[in-house]
Amino acid sequence: MSNRRSTFLISCLAFGFAFLYIPIASLIVFSFNESKLVTVWGGFSTKWYGALLENEQVLEAAWLSVRIAFVNATIAVVLGTMAAIVLVRCGRFRGRALFAGITAAPLVMPEVITGLSLLLLFVSLEQWIGWPAGRGVTTITIAHATFCMAYVAVIVQARLASVDVSIEEAAMDLGARPVRVFFLITLPIIAPSLLSGWLLAFTLSLDDLVIASFVSGPGASTLPMVIFSKVRLGVSPEINALATILIVIVAMAVFAAGVVMSRQERQRERDAQRAVAGGGADNAG
Repeated sequence: MSNRRSTFLISCLAFGFAFLYIPIASLIVFSFNESKLVTVWGGFSTKWYGALLENEQVLEAAWLSVRIAFVNATIAVVLGTMAAIVLVRCGRFRGRALFAGITAAPLVMPEVITGLSLLLLFVSLEQWIGWPAGRGVTTITIAHATFCMAYVAVIVQARLASVDVSIEEAAMDLGARPVRVFFLITLPIIAPSLLSGWLLAFTLSLDDLVIASFVSGPGASTLPMVIFSKVRLGVSPEINALATILIVIVAMAVFAAGVVMSRQERQRERDAQRAVAGGGADNAG
C-alpha cells in the first residue's frame, strides 16, 4: 500500500514539474533556432541573441524596467518593514484591524482595480497640485511600491513574529537604546526575510503588465509592455532569446539569495551553539 502511495505521489510531482518546466525548456531550446518560425526547428543558431542586442527598443525597455524594479523593491522593503513592525511590536491599538486590512488589501485586490484607482489618483493630484506632471517612470514606481510593500510586510511580519523578544530586552537591559537594538540585533535576524521580500518585490515589478499599462505614459514603456505589444503581432525568436536571458538572470539571483540565506542560517546556528557552550561553561565555573 505504501509503495502504491509513494508511486502515486512521485507521479503527481513529476507531472506538476513537467507541466511547469517543459514549456520553459522548449522556449529556451527554440531561442537557439535558426528559423524565424518559433515552432519549426531549422538548426542551431545564436543569431537571435545578436539581433536582440541590436534592438534598441527592447534594450531601453529592459533597462527602464530594471531601474523601476530596483527603486520599487527598495521602497517596498522600507515601507513593508515599517508596517510589519507596527503590526507585530505595537500590540493592540485603535485602528489596528483597519491598518492590517489596508496593508493586506493589495494582495487580494484585482490588478485592474488597483491600476485604475491609481490612475485616477495621479490624474486628480496633477489637477490639484500639479504633481506628478504626466504619467511616466515616477508614477509606475509609486504604483509598484504600493502593491509590493504588502508582500514584503507579510514576509517580514511572519519572521518578526518568530523572533525571541527576550534577546532584545536583554540588550536594552544592558543599556542599548531601541534604535541600536534594532540595527544590531533585530535587523540581522530578519535580514533573510528582507532579502526575500526585496527579491519578490523586484520580480513582481519586473513582471507587472496590468498596473504599468494604466499608470505609464509616452516614452515610459516597460519590458512586459513591449513584449506584449510584440507578441500580439506574432511571437518572434528575439522574444524567446530575451525570455531565456531573463530566466538565467532570475535563476542566478535565486541561487545567490539561497546561498546567502543558507550561510546566514549556519552562522546563526554556530552562534547559538557557542552561546549555549559559553553558558554551560559559566555554570560549571
